[in-house]
Amino acid sequence: MSPKDNFYKVKHLYSRAGFGISFTDLHKLSRKNIDKVVSTLLKEPKESDDITLIDSVASKQQLLMQAGLYAKKDLTDEEKKQRQEIVRMQNEKSRDLNITWVEKMINTSNPLREKMTLFWHGHFACRSNNPMFAQQLNNIQRANGLGSFKTLLVEVSKSPAMLQYLNNQQNRKGKPNENFARELMELFTLGRGNYTEQDIKESARSFTGWMYDKDGSFIFRPNLHDTGTKTFFGKIGNFDGENIIDIILDKPETAEFISRKVYKFFVNDNPNETHVKELANHFFNSKYDIAELMKKMFTSDWFYSPENVGTKIKSPAEFIVGLSREFYVTYNKPQVLIQLQSSLGQYLFNPPNVAGWPGGQNWIDSSSLMLRMRIPSLVLNDGEIDFSGKADPEDEAVIAQSRTATINANTKAKPKSFVDAKANWPKFLDTLPKGTTPLELAEFLLQPKLNDKITGMISDNKGLRSTSVELASMPEYQLC
Repeated sequence: MSPKDNFYKVKHLYSRAGFGISFTDLHKLSRKNIDKVVSTLLKEPKESDDITLIDSVASKQQLLMQAGLYAKKDLTDEEKKQRQEIVRMQNEKSRDLNITWVEKMINTSNPLREKMTLFWHGHFACRSNNPMFAQQLNNIQRANGLGSFKTLLVEVSKSPAMLQYLNNQQNRKGKPNENFARELMELFTLGRGNYTEQDIKESARSFTGWMYDKDGSFIFRPNLHDTGTKTFFGKIGNFDGENIIDIILDKPETAEFISRKVYKFFVNDNPNETHVKELANHFFNSKYDIAELMKKMFTSDWFYSPENVGTKIKSPAEFIVGLSREFYVTYNKPQVLIQLQSSLGQYLFNPPNVAGWPGGQNWIDSSSLMLRMRIPSLVLNDGEIDFSGKADPEDEAVIAQSRTATINANTKAKPKSFVDAKANWPKFLDTLPKGTTPLELAEFLLQPKLNDKITGMISDNKGLRSTSVELASMPEYQLC
């Protein structure tokens, strides 16, 4: 294979498996066999890669205070102030956690690990008003995102964030709560149509007693667990939660459901069912080894087929992170990252519901597309910006606290702020080989194949910096 062919393959691989690639690294890797490039991407980092922003001891004390205050119905004025202060602190820590993760994605040397964390973040969609819980779940997804799907599933199921979000804390013998049991099968493993309402009821009984304690750690409470015989997918026994997970993983439909979700995220919004089944068989036979699934996908010829290149709309997170990595952007007021996410419709740690963000064409409407096309010039040239995209109403209180400009209540003016970001242009331009033409720059920055419209807009009279901003402001830059 020619280096030019490999150039396009590696560029596509890093667009999907990461958040883009520098020109220097692209040229280096283009000289390697694509299978070796994939193997390098999949290598485990040696050191722990956790986010440790939130101190667990302080957060546990805060949790205890919260539990005590929220359990009371009649609060004194002083207790009301305390509760307001806890909420304010939680919102502040949640914003800090969000920004920390975005900056981690921007700066990571393990792009696939963070991309997998982003994938599982949407798959196991969860909201938690406790930032310690949210951080813990994020770290579970990062640590296990390329490991055993069974381990990942068990750890997520035991996380206080998920136990709280899907009400398993209220799931006890004699009064089963079916919320977690339903979503476990519908959204996390099997998909609709592959289980019955009776399976949900029996599964819920098996997960009774799965809770978290006053310190926010998983605990199994035997006295609240239903020890009676259950019948689940035709099997009879005194099942607990992990038994249920094992039975679910014994079904090939689970491997197919996960493989299809992975395919839609990394390959194409419209799954090729032959390719999905090929992945699912490999995944099932590997005993749910996620790294094996990804390797199979990234080394398949069809992954690099024209219909799968430059045809997916970048999610807001992919767009913001990719742009920031590409041009080595530093945000002097990182809270603008919150505003950008909210306006574009993907506020991390705050999915719209347990099904997560729908993705695909749903990322784009008339207002968000116009904002997306303006953001590159604003970020790269530090412009003023209107934030008026798809804000989640439930997040308005949080977003309002991070705005740097005051909204005029009388005129109802849209919130404006300066992006206050700095692209490292010398560093970016240094990655380009000497004599790089604007056309070659376009081939690097844009994923879709260049057409006459694009080539007609590129001028040799403009500098590479101006050309970069113009290219990043094109609709084609929104595709990966």
